[in-house]
Amino acid sequence: MGFCLPGIRKASKAVDAPNGYLAVYVGEKMKRFVIPVSYMNQPSFQDLLTQAEEDFGYDHPMGGLTIPCSEDVFQRITCCLNWQ
Repeated sequence: MGFCLPGIRKASKAVDAPNGYLAVYVGEKMKRFVIPVSYMNQPSFQDLLTQAEEDFGYDHPMGGLTIPCSEDVFQRITCCLNWQ
């Protein structure tokens, strides 16, 4: 996709997340996104966290939070959060 969603950022592994943001890994290729921590309080994002807990427990293979969904689903959910 050739557009940028406000609030989330694709980031390389070498870049730390700035204050107020956290890194998550999404999709089959485990793309890294940096998202606002405020997303953690949103019910739709909490559903993703519950799914991550069920799939991975607290052992996330990438060293950060791994979200077990496709990039498209993740971007649709975070797009909705950007407009709230």
